[in-house]
Amino acid sequence: MRTSGIIATIAITAVLILGFKLPLPQVPGLGWTDRNLFFHVPMWFSMYALMGISFYWSAQYLLKLQPEADRRAREAAWTSVFFGILGLATGILWSRVTWAEALPDTDFNAWWGWDPKQTFALIALLMYGAYFVLRASTKEERLRARLAAVYNIIATILVLPLTFFLPRYLGGLHPGAEGTPAFRTEDISPLHRVVFYIAAVGFIALGVWLWQIRIRLARLSEE
Repeated sequence: MRTSGIIATIAITAVLILGFKLPLPQVPGLGWTDRNLFFHVPMWFSMYALMGISFYWSAQYLLKLQPEADRRAREAAWTSVFFGILGLATGILWSRVTWAEALPDTDFNAWWGWDPKQTFALIALLMYGAYFVLRASTKEERLRARLAAVYNIIATILVLPLTFFLPRYLGGLHPGAEGTPAFRTEDISPLHRVVFYIAAVGFIALGVWLWQIRIRLARLSEE
């Protein structure tokens, strides 16, 4: 746990300093909002990483039926949803000052444009969040853990096509629509990429650190 915390602290501190102090060339059409690249996208990376961890421990529970595996899967799922919500929130703010800049704050479309990637991300989060509803609706401990593990595996498998493949097929305003990478080589500078990679490592490490803390707290609570 200490290692992930150290990596997260160093990397995110470096991103905050470099991201706002380096003379980065502005991305066309984004202006100074391009700095959100160092926060919005790594949030989703962290969500995917924690979903993968939760998937692994759900599979481990089904194979070995160990309560610790269920605990780890549950806490990874909680942490994953947390980063998914942050990713969605930073995306909404980013779209507000780019796609919907001309709209007044009172217009709902200024905050939510029904872009396919944005909409499918919300659907994926709601579907993945149903995992916790399922857990809360089943009182018997072993049955709850088994049902949750099966649902978690299915939900995790469905998140990737919902947030990656379908939006590319349908197109839209979001970078990465119509089959192109979100940010091509010619879209962002090498300096952008360096800071972005540091941010991705930092926020994934932060996610792992929070997951490990939640596991410890869950053990103490159950004891």
